[in-house]
Amino acid sequence: MAERRRAKRPVIGWREWVGLPDIGVDSIKAKVDTGARSSSLHAFDLERFERDGIAMVRFTVHPRQRHSTPATEVESPVSTEKLVRNPGGREETRPVIRTTVTWNGRSWEVDLNLTRRDEMGFRMLLGRQAVRRRFLVDPGRSFLGTQPPPEASGP
Repeated sequence: MAERRRAKRPVIGWREWVGLPDIGVDSIKAKVDTGARSSSLHAFDLERFERDGIAMVRFTVHPRQRHSTPATEVESPVSTEKLVRNPGGREETRPVIRTTVTWNGRSWEVDLNLTRRDEMGFRMLLGRQAVRRRFLVDPGRSFLGTQPPPEASGP
């Protein structure tokens, strides 16, 4: 029975083009990382504030790897703050937003923690909580979903 359910799940590669329509990002290259529990998004100029008693965050996203344009400015409610261990082993508290991710005609809600990912190879990390029970991850394949337009992918 479990095998039958698993077989019906779509296969996603270790890196994919995904969309974040709620925050105005049509396509961003994401690393699908089952070794990471949570998902992260490269965000800078991070500013926490309050609006009508609701914790908010304002930040900028550069969705194209190794490019500073386009820059997308975003405001979003903070769903929580999360203590995360960065790749260097240091713990840091990061704001988390809840948003929609799209891939290959599918969409679902994920929690994204916001942090600077300047030194990382990908502007977005899609962790195991975002893909579990939705996809089978094939670590030997990439870009199995719809490809972005050429201007979005960059060099």
